[in-house]
Amino acid sequence: MSAVAAPDPVTHARVLKIALPIVLSNATVPLLGLVDTAVVGQMGQAAPIGAVGIGAIILASLYWVFGFLRMGTTGLAAQARGAGDRDEVAAILSRALLIAGAAGVVFVAAQSALFAGAFLVAPASEQVEGLARQYLAIRIWGAPATIALFAVTGWLIAAERTRAVLVLQVWMNGLNVGLDLWYVLGLGWGVPGVAVATLIAEWSGLALGLWLCREAFAGAAWRTAARVFDRARLSRMVAVNTDIMVRSVLLQGCFVAFLFLSAGKGGVTLAANQVLLQFLEITAYALDGFAFAAEAMVGTAVGAGHRAGVRRAAVVASQSGVAGAVALAVVFWAAGPRVIDLMATATDVRAQARAFLPWVVAGPVIGIASWMFDGIYIGATWTRAMRNAMVQSVAVFAVAVAVLPAVLGAHGLWAALMVLNALRGITLGWRYPRLEATVGRAERGSAPHPGVFQQG
Repeated sequence: MSAVAAPDPVTHARVLKIALPIVLSNATVPLLGLVDTAVVGQMGQAAPIGAVGIGAIILASLYWVFGFLRMGTTGLAAQARGAGDRDEVAAILSRALLIAGAAGVVFVAAQSALFAGAFLVAPASEQVEGLARQYLAIRIWGAPATIALFAVTGWLIAAERTRAVLVLQVWMNGLNVGLDLWYVLGLGWGVPGVAVATLIAEWSGLALGLWLCREAFAGAAWRTAARVFDRARLSRMVAVNTDIMVRSVLLQGCFVAFLFLSAGKGGVTLAANQVLLQFLEITAYALDGFAFAAEAMVGTAVGAGHRAGVRRAAVVASQSGVAGAVALAVVFWAAGPRVIDLMATATDVRAQARAFLPWVVAGPVIGIASWMFDGIYIGATWTRAMRNAMVQSVAVFAVAVAVLPAVLGAHGLWAALMVLNALRGITLGWRYPRLEATVGRAERGSAPHPGVFQQG
């Protein structure tokens, strides 16, 4: 073990230094989908647009399952960094990359079964499915790189190098856009051209990401089998990531249920809710930066066994997050009607969306506690407690979504969603004093670093 440089003091400036590059990085994500759609749209046919859309959704859904690698890697690496254990910081990246590589190989090997199942769930016309299969057959070879990038991103966030994350995202999306234009409009490759462009961007992004993480490969720990395959550390990584995956699946299930139940209220309600869910997506992209700052700073303090540092990191990051949530609420209130009009032309959809807009305005303020506590708990790797809190919140959401629409009509769906987000914050907040009290205290079954723990 060797000492690392002491982290900067926990200040709002440090939070913004971590958060703002993440916000800018997230802002580039929707741009890529927009360009993909616009480029294939120049072909003058509907089928290519649908094929690229459905293909991208299928892969995103498959890869999303491994989003836990981003969060788990951040928490574990930040704690090792706080404990001054450079060897473990490097080994964590190796373990995460090995998991990503194995998952990617499985996806490539099982592609036929995966795609067959996907089209059973989401059937398409023969022409669209044929083009989508061409797209998927090319892009699936990027699975190892795409999943590995979750690990790379998490490791960079743990090191508070979010500018590197921004550079990585801009490179990938910029290259993808440039190749899209060349292959589709210049060479006339059509849908396969979009897939090849993305495939190249994914693998080149991984190469750049590994270069940005090059300090992890400076020593021998990253390739030392006894360290990388240490049974206790591997078991802990698996436990942390499994808890995060369960939590994420439950959360995603709630949003899927929200959409399905919206469809039951009629096409207008479904369309209006789909429009307004984009506001919530913007909220997640914007507030993620503050939650990521909490992950990195809390994880570092926990690894150092610094209880006061954990509280300071949690409070300062949350203050910045609350300010961001209030600012978003004001923007949604002031600009929401105009944004709705841009996104929907149907008069009835516009009217319905405007009627539901107050729920979206309240969303960031109601949900900020859940976002920030998620970041705090990930940094502390209290993932079992986070999973249990999600189970409790989802159970109440199930009751709310069964009862409130009967009382409030379509507004009841939004009320139930707000109940879910509020309860996530409450259940995590209730557990927080125990989290903080455990920092720096040696416990049976705890991780090897002082202050690094897993509890639930």
